[in-house]
Amino acid sequence: MNNIRLKKRSLSQEDLFNFSELFKLMKPRVMSLVIFTCAVGLLTAPNLVSTKEAVIGILLVSLGAGAAGALNMWYESDLDALMTRTCLRPIPTGKVNKNQALIFGITLSIVSVLALDYFTNRISAAILLLTILFYVFVYTIWLKRRTPQNIVIGGAAGAFPPVIGWTISMGSLSLEPLTFFLIIFFWTPSHFWALSLYKSDDYKKAKLPMLPLTNGVESTKLNIFIYSLLMVPVIIFPFLIDFVGLAFLIPSLMLTFYYNYLCYELFKFKKNKFNPKIAKTIFGYSILYLFLIFVLFLIDKIV
Repeated sequence: MNNIRLKKRSLSQEDLFNFSELFKLMKPRVMSLVIFTCAVGLLTAPNLVSTKEAVIGILLVSLGAGAAGALNMWYESDLDALMTRTCLRPIPTGKVNKNQALIFGITLSIVSVLALDYFTNRISAAILLLTILFYVFVYTIWLKRRTPQNIVIGGAAGAFPPVIGWTISMGSLSLEPLTFFLIIFFWTPSHFWALSLYKSDDYKKAKLPMLPLTNGVESTKLNIFIYSLLMVPVIIFPFLIDFVGLAFLIPSLMLTFYYNYLCYELFKFKKNKFNPKIAKTIFGYSILYLFLIFVLFLIDKIV
């Protein structure tokens, strides 16, 4: 009897371990950003939805994002094994095999899209399906190993969740959710290129065509600065279409100008050289920056 109990206990612990490793495939940090931006899109929409519908919708969108993350790790497991930043992921460490990751990703994709269609509406499910397909086939399989513009074009996938949040509430698209999309789309390049500067050795090992490797440090610094400047008109745009007021515009512009300053400090450093400390500061601040911009959407809505 004691042996049977021990076997049952060890089996449950193993199942729990496998579940935690499968959960890691879903890129929890990315999922947390998806949950937050999707919630902002939903909460800033004029229509009110029930708490139950809102929670179900946001969770299903995050599941879809997790599915895309799992399929990304399935396809890129060979690259992940080469880079220090990703070598401890479940597949390179052997805690999950590729077939498990593929089945898990496909299952989550189907469940999240069909359930979102059932519980909310067809347009939200269609955009979620587009997001998953775009991230897996366009970004992961087609662009990432072929062009340094992978981050620019691929950034569209990360820009869809707040749009889906809006459509869960409204059941239709309009000009307002485009502001969410544009903010994330134009934010993504400077965010990831700052990371690629001080992680360039990793990308070199994996033979990925990131901008510092294909175009050099100077070009990367210039592009980071240019994309930071593009955030200024993008931040003003929701004010111009009367989606937000001064409660959003003024603090968000202040945050953006500081981002511009940091990127300029990186750019003006010695030619063909970069300051790793500034690059890391830009990467860290960019995360806080995006979070605060979306918080300001909520504050403006309340005001």
